[in-house]
Amino acid sequence: MLTSRVISHSFFPLSPASSSTSSSSLSSLKTILSPFLTKTQVSYTRNSRMASSLTARASARKLENANELIDSVETFIFDCDGVIWKGDKLIEGVPETLDMLRSKGKRLVFVTNNSTKSRKQYGKKFETLGLSVKEEEIFASSFAAAAYLQSIDFPKDKKVYVIGEDGILKELELAGFQYLGGPTDGDKKIELKPGFLMEHDHNVGAVVVGFDRYFNYYKIQYGTLCIRENPGCLFIATNRDAVTHLTDAQEWAGGGSMVGALHGSTKKEPLVVGKPSTFMMDYLSNKFGISKSQICMVGDRLDTDILFGQNGGCKTLLVLSGVTSLETLQSPDNSIQPDFYTSKIADFLSLKAATV
Repeated sequence: MLTSRVISHSFFPLSPASSSTSSSSLSSLKTILSPFLTKTQVSYTRNSRMASSLTARASARKLENANELIDSVETFIFDCDGVIWKGDKLIEGVPETLDMLRSKGKRLVFVTNNSTKSRKQYGKKFETLGLSVKEEEIFASSFAAAAYLQSIDFPKDKKVYVIGEDGILKELELAGFQYLGGPTDGDKKIELKPGFLMEHDHNVGAVVVGFDRYFNYYKIQYGTLCIRENPGCLFIATNRDAVTHLTDAQEWAGGGSMVGALHGSTKKEPLVVGKPSTFMMDYLSNKFGISKSQICMVGDRLDTDILFGQNGGCKTLLVLSGVTSLETLQSPDNSIQPDFYTSKIADFLSLKAATV
């Protein structure tokens, strides 16, 4: 039987940023969220466990009239991996599609669960691929982790242990938080010998787990000790994605595999700040001052991208250029149905032309 669980956290007024290096985007979170939110829900999902909490939906319709969908919303939120690119290869027709949407006055936002890069680093990736995207249009789960800690007034005298890569470290630094771990712990090993006791920092107040190509047993044990033995230590996951696109040749084990290791050792559920959690959707909606009904979420994953849009009350479009096949979408075992589906976002161009 499908089940779901939602973890709610009250959001308190943010204190002024104490670090001169703090990001203006993060330090203005109070201004953005306070007028609108007294509480936000940060939810997580494993496969389609949250689907049972949604109102029953009709089967997804194949997108046939692109103009109708484009004209019905003000903003398009795009996932990146499997929608804009695969690995370091741009998906066909993306530049022309984005240019067309901008020419029609649509706001474009790019949201990714991949935490390996900061927003600034993702900006450089877009530029390398020939896409003109502003940093403020990019929202990665690395940023979401730092934003969440700021939104709950995470004490600046506490530390964050990071199981993840450079993107999380850079966003924590911009937010003014102390951290340890990250890629530097990738070379550390444990010599298991009689009487050996592994020490850990008792001042760690949160463990943030994201995708980590330098994942090892040292990190598992260190994070486990912090979560189990440090009173009130938070267990935060950037996402629970099963697979990711490191190359365009195949799928690779995703951040959910790292999160799963800590879940197994601590027996605690993580608080997920990336998709399908509503945290980023609430942030985006209030930052840009737009109604969620005027947003279309475009993604390639049912259990993250499409649920992210549905949980936020947005229109949803599934593209089959990433991890989800038409067979999976139409399977009787799949309970998550987007409003529309199509092969790739470049279909906006051909379908638009066909209806003119």
